[in-house]
Amino acid sequence: MSRAVLSLGSNVGDRAANLRGALATLRAAGARVVAVSPVYATAPWGGVEQDDFLNAVVVVEDPASRPRDWLTRARAAESRAGRTRDVRWGPRTLDVDVLDVDGTISADPELTLPHPRAHERAFVLVPWLDVEPDAAVAGRGPVRDLLAALPASERDGVRRDATELSG
Repeated sequence: MSRAVLSLGSNVGDRAANLRGALATLRAAGARVVAVSPVYATAPWGGVEQDDFLNAVVVVEDPASRPRDWLTRARAAESRAGRTRDVRWGPRTLDVDVLDVDGTISADPELTLPHPRAHERAFVLVPWLDVEPDAAVAGRGPVRDLLAALPASERDGVRRDATELSG
């Protein structure tokens, strides 16, 4: 059984619908959605002027998937949502990042695992803790400790949103 942790984010259009669409695309590709975090609103990263994001983390499983299969599914969900990659850290209809696959550590330039910046982003760590309280970032340590090590301003910038996603 392959188990992956994915981060979902959207700040263009109907953000909630974009996140729900990602879940539908993952399911249509054969993934079993094990857990869906609450949705959080967060300010964008990277210095590009844009609207706030809605973010969530999902845990998915598939008995036949390999790490690269999760990347293919992530990109399919982004494509279905009309994602373009014009501006680094720019506005996105949907961003799906593969955070972890079975605790794998890989330096593959196309799919680095765990996600190379997951450990420094509260908008990833906060919802991840919601779905896996004992989670760890391979090679980095427990998600709880990584989150506690971030500046309070980073943690405080992750605000629970009323949006509901189906699990």
